[in-house]
Amino acid sequence: MTVICVLEGGGGQSIDTSISVTLPPMAIYPIRTFPDPVLAMHASDVTDFGDPLRKLADDMLETMYDAPGVGLAAPQIGISKRFFVADIGEGPFVMANPEIVETHGKWKYEEGCLSVPGRYWMIKRSDYVRAVGRDLEGNTVEFEGDELMGRLLQHEIDHLHGTLLLAHLSSRVRNQALKELREDPLGVRRVP
Repeated sequence: MTVICVLEGGGGQSIDTSISVTLPPMAIYPIRTFPDPVLAMHASDVTDFGDPLRKLADDMLETMYDAPGVGLAAPQIGISKRFFVADIGEGPFVMANPEIVETHGKWKYEEGCLSVPGRYWMIKRSDYVRAVGRDLEGNTVEFEGDELMGRLLQHEIDHLHGTLLLAHLSSRVRNQALKELREDPLGVRRVP
């Protein structure tokens, strides 16, 4: 994408100077869906921080917003690295190599996943979660919260361990969900 800026002088008159800036295109990745094998793999730690990770974060955020979703883990776009992006409405954030260091309480709530499109289940998770990880430069960061923030941290970190939300269902509900996913993998109900 090329952006051309024309500067205006006093009195609303244009100045002959124009500036052309070429911006790198944002990539929107296809989101991997169940039963893609990358979703079941334990991701490896991020070891390289800086510009390539920053570009990946930008592209993942673009993909997440386009989906739309509130979180996206690297394995969901086929990159088996311990990294996710998120935005629960308070601005975007990222975590590399996150670990949950504290939890409290329980909260049962309807939960979905971009990798299991069109499906939602009541899932019980810890209500409050505190997680520690790294930012885009490799500095230590900490995020914590209850309800949606707590659920998001658990959900995205599960992805980095190769765990989908299906693992949190009772065996009866999980078996029914797997049957439905085999019959209708994209969550599109077929009308006769």
